[in-house]
Amino acid sequence: MLPPAEREPWREELERLDLAVYAAIAGTPTPRLDRVFRRVSVAADHSKLWLSSAALLAAFGGAAGRRSAADGLASVALTSAVVNLVLKPLGGRRRPDRAAHDVPTARYVVMPRSTSFPSGHAASAFAFATGVAADFPEAGIPLNLAAAVVAYSRVHTGVHYPGDVIAGSVAGGSLAPIAVALRRKRRRS
Repeated sequence: MLPPAEREPWREELERLDLAVYAAIAGTPTPRLDRVFRRVSVAADHSKLWLSSAALLAAFGGAAGRRSAADGLASVALTSAVVNLVLKPLGGRRRPDRAAHDVPTARYVVMPRSTSFPSGHAASAFAFATGVAADFPEAGIPLNLAAAVVAYSRVHTGVHYPGDVIAGSVAGGSLAPIAVALRRKRRRS
């Protein structure tokens, strides 16, 4: 473990990198993509995208689809609880100032009132994808791709720094196997 004096420069460098990537994305003109990422970001609000995906899996995926839909939703539930009740209060990071970084207003979605670190959208997205893939691996690739698009959309719309979505993605992908294991244990008993 690094002594306290050596820890701060690493943290400062990571924060500078995070801010530089955020600023680069904000400063890159992408008018056609702005609409797409704004819609994706809004579609993932309150896990609407994952609830819809679970409904499709349950309706058309047979027994494996129903199990994977339940695993995905259980993963989102566990992840949302941990992220919103534990990690966000511990992180305490303020949301980015979109105006100060010249994020185009055409990209704006409603700025959440919660803290920024980690991204709950990214966490839920990767939790759902990972949870579903445990029982339905064929769905893993497209759902992980969708999760990555949702995670990026949160930076593109200016409501998160890149580090927030990376941390959220890791949290969701890490907590999903716990939710799946708990569901499997419950099914066996």
